[in-house]
Parts: sequence; C-alpha cells; structure tokens
Amino acid sequence: MPRKAGIGIQSFEKIITIQNFYVDKTSMIKEWWENHDEVTLITRPRRFGKTLNMSMLECFFSNEYAHRKELFEGLQIWTEASYRALQGTYPVISFSFSNVKETTYEKAKIQIFQILSDLYTKRRFLKDSGLLTENEQRYFDRISEQMTDTDASICIHRLCDFMQRYYGKKVIVLLDEYDTPLQEAYVNGYWNAIIAFMKNLFHTTFKTNPFLEKAILTGITRVGKESIFSDLNNLEVVTSTVDKYMDAFGFTQEEVTAALHEFGLSDMVESVRDWYDGFTFGSKTDIYNPWSIINFLDKKDWQPIGQIRAATV
Repeated sequence: MPRKAGIGIQSFEKIITIQNFYVDKTSMIKEWWENHDEVTLITRPRRFGKTLNMSMLECFFSNEYAHRKELFEGLQIWTEASYRALQGTYPVISFSFSNVKETTYEKAKIQIFQILSDLYTKRRFLKDSGLLTENEQRYFDRISEQMTDTDASICIHRLCDFMQRYYGKKVIVLLDEYDTPLQEAYVNGYWNAIIAFMKNLFHTTFKTNPFLEKAILTGITRVGKESIFSDLNNLEVVTSTVDKYMDAFGFTQEEVTAALHEFGLSDMVESVRDWYDGFTFGSKTDIYNPWSIINFLDKKDWQPIGQIRAATV
C-alpha cells in the first residue's frame, strides 16, 4: 500500500508521525551544517517545500525535539552516527512572516510585533530563570504588540543572548518567508517605512549577534543589497542559479520515478515528465514542483492538474 499523499501539510513532525508520503530531503541538514556559512538566504519559487524544509531543520536541531529521535529514523541523515548525536542539541528560534499581508505599514507592524512577542511568550521561563538582570527582566516585559520600534528591532538579538545563557550554547535562527511583508509593502506603497525597520531587525539579528550559531532565511526573491542586506557581509545568498542545495527543494526525476512506482504508476513516468518537468536549480535539471506531483498522486483519475481544474470549472 502506498503512503497517503497529503495536500498542504507543512509540518515535518506531522508528516512523519501520520506516515504521509514524504520525499527524504534530510541530506540538506548535512549539507547546510558542513558548509559553515553563518547566515544563508535561500530563494525558491512558491510551493517548492521551503516551509517543510525549515520545519525539518527545526525538528532536527531544536532541543525541544530531543525526545523525538524517531522522526528521523530510517531517513538519510540517520545513517551517520555523528548526526544522530547532533539531533536535538541546539536552542532554536523559528518563526515565519508568511501571514504578514497587510495594506498599511501600521497593520503590518502590528502583525510583525505579534510574531516577535509570541517568541518571548513561549519562553517566559527565561525571565524567571534567575539569569536575567532587573533591567533585562523589564525589557522582557516590554516585548508586546505595543512595544517600540527600538525594542522590537533588537528583540531577537536579546532573546538569543538570554537563550545562550540558559542553555550554554549559541542559537540557531530560522526565518521562513522573510520577504512576504516586503512584497506587500511594495504593492501597497509603504516600502520605505518597512525597509527602515526590517534593516535594523536583520542587522541586529544576523550581523551584530555574537550569540548566533547559524541562521537560514527563505523567501521567493532576494531584496537588493542597497536595502535590508546592505551590511550583511556574512550572508550567503543561494538563488536558483547556484549549485548549493540544488536538489533540496523540489523533486528530482529519480524521486518522481520512485514516487510513481510506489503508487503503482510506473507507466506514467513519461506523461508526468511532459506535464510537470521544467525547472532547473543550479546544474540540476529536471526538477519538479512538489505541489504539482503530490496533487497528481492524490487525484484518483490521474489527469494533469490543469485538466482537473478545467473539468471542475
């Protein structure tokens, strides 16, 4: 029996726990860890598994998942003893700007502040740990939807400091869809306002942060050097033309062929190639959009996605 091809699941923990269809991308963990890049920005089109891979990285590195080693048993990364020992050993801050889609700067700022303050609420125990000074405890209490821009711009930096003291290890930061607020700002006319804030936030989080171990940002596009990344000279930018992580996002031909075999559709390889092949990342050709393939595997009449849509209109 083939695994169920679940649609739209972006949680690595959920996919593995309920044993949904999953293409093993855990080799990305080793590639990222051994590249020694301090801050990595990876840009890929929508629906290419960025959020799922970020969830995978969180589950692997975060000490909150130290008791969930079974999530990786049987996957590629688990064949190496050194990585089995690494799983669940780092403090991790993981967040996403994917829902920041507002028409005004004030509304966007409120949403961003909610996301940032939730990171503090989740770690309220740090305030009561005895490691923070009175001034730091007062700062902790100021982090809310009503905080000042100054407090907000340095809040990830300071949270890394608090976590590093508590756990005795530097912090991994994962930011998914960093550019969603910027796209909305450009469309809705508040670009200059949000750029000023985001530049300060990214500078304190990813550049002048001695408590940072490593970081990854994902997005659809890269914002030019003249704006938010102008002084991040520790940033490794991985676009679709770069060989790094070239098979970590999207399905390769080998992976699609194996998936079709699992679902009893080996005779459809050439048809699927005609319908869905067409992406190239770095020197890797024949990359497929995962959303298209998973939808194809899920449909009982096995038509191309475009034909299915036409038939239902």
